[in-house]
Amino acid sequence: MRALIWAGTRAEVVTDRPKPRLRDNYLLIKTAAVALNPTDAKAISQGRAATNGLLGCDFAGTVIDIGQAVTKSWEPGDRVFGCVHGANFNNGEDGAFAEYIVAKGDTCMRMPDHTSFEEACTLGVSVLTCGQGLFQEMKLGFPPVSGEMVKTNESILIYGGSSSSGMVAIQICSLYVSCTPSHIPKVLTSSRAGYTVLTTCTPAIAALCKSLGAEAIFDYHDTDCGNQISGHTNGQLKLAWDTIGSPSSTEICMQALTQEPGAKYGTILFNDILRRDVQYSSSFLMTFLGESFDKFGKHMPGQVEHFEFAKKFTGLVDGLLERKRLRPLPVRLCSGGFEGVLDGVKLITEGRVSGCKLVVRVDGTA
Repeated sequence: MRALIWAGTRAEVVTDRPKPRLRDNYLLIKTAAVALNPTDAKAISQGRAATNGLLGCDFAGTVIDIGQAVTKSWEPGDRVFGCVHGANFNNGEDGAFAEYIVAKGDTCMRMPDHTSFEEACTLGVSVLTCGQGLFQEMKLGFPPVSGEMVKTNESILIYGGSSSSGMVAIQICSLYVSCTPSHIPKVLTSSRAGYTVLTTCTPAIAALCKSLGAEAIFDYHDTDCGNQISGHTNGQLKLAWDTIGSPSSTEICMQALTQEPGAKYGTILFNDILRRDVQYSSSFLMTFLGESFDKFGKHMPGQVEHFEFAKKFTGLVDGLLERKRLRPLPVRLCSGGFEGVLDGVKLITEGRVSGCKLVVRVDGTA
């Protein structure tokens, strides 16, 4: 099969890659479309992958076979999307950039009829990142699948509204409901979503962020951005989730957060903060699989509770998509199949991707 692998010194498209073996708790999937993330670009540009290992994380495709330990209901022919551990040092068969892949069955998500493969593949990494960061680590109130619309008054800053995780977070955090549907697992219903969402982005992306549910937009290029957010909330902002994790994003979040007790800051990287009065949390995406792995010179032990959370969260994402409460991200197609992935990596590395997800059709059509 065709696949994009790390050949030891560069990313390379091969045509003779064998199909990955089907593991007991995995699905064998024929991919139709894949999407690029900053983590894919970094894995390639920094050589962070196993030699001859598959690259890529986001995918959408069709179920071919089901491992005997998968508990979620799947049938051959089902349309599916999700996230896999691309550039995995510990298992070179993991990865999305191939004609056939394996993905952990209980954390894969079901494509509704009204969603295309190109649209669905924009969501896997982002929804799992949001689930971990916002609802598992920051312990925010979980978004509703259905119900009467009633809004709370609490605000949250989503820093990086034009990033893929930011665009998903704006949508999920702005969902609200007056009662908790009985079918939502109790572990996720201690309170509810329904936040007034503030975000940062450039003026060119402001209209998109507004359409996703953000109620106030701030330009992070403005040197007074953090103070502007603080003023907008009368110094009462208690929640900030940072999808960028840079020194400047951290500083803006610290300026924006209230000086009163109870402020929370979450991020998706390992960046530190100077304010010790702020409750800090971080998440690392691939722990959602519940499997141990090595990354950045560190050993990450498998955490079963992360896998159990991901199972529940992805099940609820199924409902949000089916009811059109969560919409896919804007698609920007790259032509050329897996060769087009390399063009997309260059665009991401040069900072030329914002407010959209780069998507490649596996058959190579544009």
